[in-house]
Amino acid sequence: MTSWPVRELGDLCTQITVGHVGSMASRYVSNGIPFLRSQNVKPGRIDMTSLKYIDQEFHGELAKSQLNAGDLVIVRTGEPGVSAVVPAGLGPINCADLVIARPGAGVESRFLCYAINETAGEFIRAHTVGAVQQHFNVASAKKLALGVPSLVEQRAIVEVLGSLDEKISLNERMAGTVDSLRSAFYKAAIIERPEEFSEQALSATAEFINGRAFTKGATGTGRMVIRIAEINSGPGASTVYNDIDVPDRHLARPGDFLFAWSGSLTAARWYRPEAVINQHIFKVVPNRGLPMWLPAELVHMKLAEFRAIAADKATTMGHIQRRHLDEPVPTPSAAMMQKLDARLRPLWDRALAAEQESLTLATLRDNLLPQLMSGKLRVREAEKIVEDAV
Repeated sequence: MTSWPVRELGDLCTQITVGHVGSMASRYVSNGIPFLRSQNVKPGRIDMTSLKYIDQEFHGELAKSQLNAGDLVIVRTGEPGVSAVVPAGLGPINCADLVIARPGAGVESRFLCYAINETAGEFIRAHTVGAVQQHFNVASAKKLALGVPSLVEQRAIVEVLGSLDEKISLNERMAGTVDSLRSAFYKAAIIERPEEFSEQALSATAEFINGRAFTKGATGTGRMVIRIAEINSGPGASTVYNDIDVPDRHLARPGDFLFAWSGSLTAARWYRPEAVINQHIFKVVPNRGLPMWLPAELVHMKLAEFRAIAADKATTMGHIQRRHLDEPVPTPSAAMMQKLDARLRPLWDRALAAEQESLTLATLRDNLLPQLMSGKLRVREAEKIVEDAV
């Protein structure tokens, strides 16, 4: 165990409060002030997927839940205790039902974030309260005890782990930029050479293989079962694992493309280890030797339309039907396909490589974190490990 002085979070922060609690459905707008919810807080980072917005007037009314860069946000319900630091550059930002902790002098926000995510789980689970919905409250947050070294050592630890986080963030931005560039090239080709494209059914470009109900009777071990949540944000506390035998057609491997046809209608490249595809998710397999990027691009081109169709469904969870996959999409001729593939396949591969590297670096960070926090690994030793990795 570390010999660092133990201090309570309430003594380390100038303010600990809670974000806005109350109904929000009617207050969201299409653009405006970012409004963080529990699902946007992942261990050590803010996930901008499914981000909601509020208008400037309502933001002004919610003064208590306004966030500053460097603030800690801690999940209170669902997966209580997950913590992240509000990054600089987001501008004005607000939040829902989260614990907000504003660190004082002599303490690094990111160190506290690492410490909470690594060492505070047992305390937080023991201090969730509530008869209807279990939650972690402000009073308990103030009593959260953490081992805190000198500011110099805090910064050294943050620098080691932060270098991995920064590389991961860089890779995420790179993958997003490269994917956007690929889409722009494809759309430009349609405009510049329309005679080289014809309208064909989306289903003519790929086989859309539906997953099955693999969460039922899950063993809790083995491969991850991919639901919509795992496509959006990767594995979490609620992720299901199952070691049953599954036909190859229902397995996802790095580089496969998945399309969730109900709920949030998400489409994304899979870059994590081999996993099992659950129901309501298509594994998209290109036809006739076509490159993976083509049906992926065409699905993304139709996604807004598909979401609008799903939103019109008078059901609890909107969805599209098989017949919607027969709608026309601009498909290149064989000659144009060859030209485009020479340019766009390397972009697809580069984005996939960046995503896979980020996964490796995240695993390294998660392995180093408990060793640094326990004092089993010194900063200089960790620096050498990270240097070799990046």
